Amino acid sequence: MYKDKRVVVVMPAFNAARTLRKTYDEVMAQEIVDEVIIVDDASEDKTVDIAKKLPKSIVHVHSKNLGYGGNQKTCYDISLKRGADIIIMVHPDYQYTPKLIPAMASMIGNNLYHCVLGSRILGGYAVKNGMPVWKYLANRFLTLVENFLIGAKLSEYHTGFRAFSRELLEKLPLEDNSNDFLFDNQMLTQIIWMGYAIAEISCPTKYFPEASSIDFFRSVKYGVGCLLTAIAFRMAKMKVVNSKLFCKFSPHMREGRKL
Repeated sequence: MYKDKRVVVVMPAFNAARTLRKTYDEVMAQEIVDEVIIVDDASEDKTVDIAKKLPKSIVHVHSKNLGYGGNQKTCYDISLKRGADIIIMVHPDYQYTPKLIPAMASMIGNNLYHCVLGSRILGGYAVKNGMPVWKYLANRFLTLVENFLIGAKLSEYHTGFRAFSRELLEKLPLEDNSNDFLFDNQMLTQIIWMGYAIAEISCPTKYFPEASSIDFFRSVKYGVGCLLTAIAFRMAKMKVVNSKLFCKFSPHMREGRKL
C-alpha cells in the first residue's frame, strides 16, 4: 500500500522456475506491495508449482502459450479486477531489480505521472552490466528513429520494467495490441498518443543465462514492428491513415480535455 493506494506487482512468467522465488522475495522486501499476480504462459518447468507456494500471490495459468503480449493482457486484466491502483510489471527472471518499486510507486502514487519506466540506458551502464553490444546499438537506433517519428524524448522504448496507474490502464485498448513482444512498444505509443507524460528512472540490469531474452531473428522481427508502429503513429497524426492502434481515441486527449 502506498498512501492508501493498492500496489500490485504483475509477473508475466514463462519457464521462470530458477529465478521466480528470488525475484518474488525482493519484491516483497520493499514492504509496499499488497499482492503479486503471476500469470504463467504454459511453462514447461516448475514455475507454477513454485508460484502456488508464494504468499500474497495470485496464480493464473494459461492452458496454451499466448505470447508475451497475451500474457500481459491477462496480467493487467486480473490486476484491475482485483482493485489495483498502482500496477508494476516485474519480469520474474530477476533481470530488473525490484528495489526500484518504491520509487516507481511514489511517482504514480503522488499523482506526478501515470506511467514510469525503468530505463537500462539512463546512467550509461547498459553494456557494462552485460547488455550485448548488438542489442545496445539496435536499442539506440530504434529509440532514435522512434523519438523522431513520434515526437517524444524517451531514453528507450524497450524496457520490461514498467509501472502504471489504474486510470491509464483502464483507458488503453490493450486487446487491439500484439500478443507478441511488440505489445510493449505499441502500448507506449498509445500512451504518448493519448497525451500522457512518461517518466523514466535509471535501472541497473543483470544479464545471465537464466534471464529471458529473445534471439537475433525474433529481435529483427520486433525491430521492424517497432519501426512500423512509429510510422503508423506519425501517419495517423498527420491524418494520412487510420490505424487500429490509435483510432479509438483522439490524439493528445486526456480525461476529455485537449492538452
